[in-house]
Amino acid sequence: MKSYVLIAGLLVAGCTVGPEYHRPEVPLQTRFVGGTADSIGAVATEQWWLTYDDAILTELVTRGLAQNLDVMLATEAIRQAQAELRATGVAGAMDGSLSASVSRSGGEGVATATTASGSLGASLVLDLFGSVQREQEGAVASLASTRAQAETTRLAWLAEIIAAYSDARYYQEVLALTRDTVRARQETVNITRSQFDAGGATQYEIAEAQALLSTARADLPRYAALFDANVYAIATLLNEPAGPIMEQMQKGAAQLRILDTAQTGIPADLLRNRPDVRSAEADLAGSLADVGVAEAALYPSLSLSGSIGRSDSNDSWSFGPQLSVPVFNQSLLRANRDAQISVAKQFELTWRAEILSAVEDVQVAQSNLSRYRQRASLLQTAARDYAQALSLAQENYRNGATTLLDLLDTDRNAATARISAASAINDAAQAWATLKIATGAGAAALE
Repeated sequence: MKSYVLIAGLLVAGCTVGPEYHRPEVPLQTRFVGGTADSIGAVATEQWWLTYDDAILTELVTRGLAQNLDVMLATEAIRQAQAELRATGVAGAMDGSLSASVSRSGGEGVATATTASGSLGASLVLDLFGSVQREQEGAVASLASTRAQAETTRLAWLAEIIAAYSDARYYQEVLALTRDTVRARQETVNITRSQFDAGGATQYEIAEAQALLSTARADLPRYAALFDANVYAIATLLNEPAGPIMEQMQKGAAQLRILDTAQTGIPADLLRNRPDVRSAEADLAGSLADVGVAEAALYPSLSLSGSIGRSDSNDSWSFGPQLSVPVFNQSLLRANRDAQISVAKQFELTWRAEILSAVEDVQVAQSNLSRYRQRASLLQTAARDYAQALSLAQENYRNGATTLLDLLDTDRNAATARISAASAINDAAQAWATLKIATGAGAAALE
């Protein structure tokens, strides 16, 4: 037992070559444009979708994060990386096997004999220059990168489910608005027919009012198809049959509400909150570990090996070190080391690019949320104004105080304004989710 402890000590006793990982300096502003200098801390476990106060959405997100195929695939990748990490260190430096055999022999005039033998062989690489340690560091970094990639997958899934659900509710609202338009235009047709019967309207005016009514009716199948498509997308994201979800969604609900501006924190928060940034940093750390492995290959390697054998006729054993010195392939090994240094520099540039992209994502999402909320408020006001104008135009048309042309023109504008307002509400509601995702919020929620 003491010999194994000694060997394990020798494994880590050598010097470790290659660069140690330290996060490179990266220049970041102290705040986002239009933001504050207050950090938001760690937000990975924040269940921000609860703020919408939509019970169905909450239920869908909870189920989906547990059973979506992309999320499950990312989880299996983590298990693979964990297994690969267990294969490094002492486990990767040791090798050996135990074998045994029993055979019987004999023949005509020859006595039957039984022969048994067994052998135990083992070898251990002594980590004189840290190659084994660097390989383990690389596996640790790979696991960290894989975990971060899984969180990136979760955020991408959240973005998709929020968008599909919000769009479905939007098209449901548009369907309701279009049905209201159909009823209003049917009334206009009825009034025009009454006036025609009284000699106050022409056949042309009836046809014009009827055409506008038919146009509104024709929009209904298109909006219904778009609603269905988003429900089917939800079913795919949940890895569930579409039928029950369709039945649940067809019961109807209000559009996702517009929420207040979310806290963005400071750019430095993204280094720990954005999983894509953390994944890129872990890849950088892993690439520096690979530089250490390539550097260690330039130096001699030492391994211990031995075997014990036993048979019916005799016992045997052997034990000794084996030294390998790279002499004639130094040029190749140095080229490999220099190439790995370049790979590490590329990973550093990729990491820096990810940070810049993350900062841009937050800035754009913050701006969009502010602008979209303003637009939605103004379009809602316009829709209310057009609704009042349409009511007055219908009353004036009944009384003969305005022409059918003016009424139909107001009708078109009112219908467009209502749908535009609903679309703006949808955009603003999704912009809030986009901002939360851009900050990395919810990446590890409900794990």
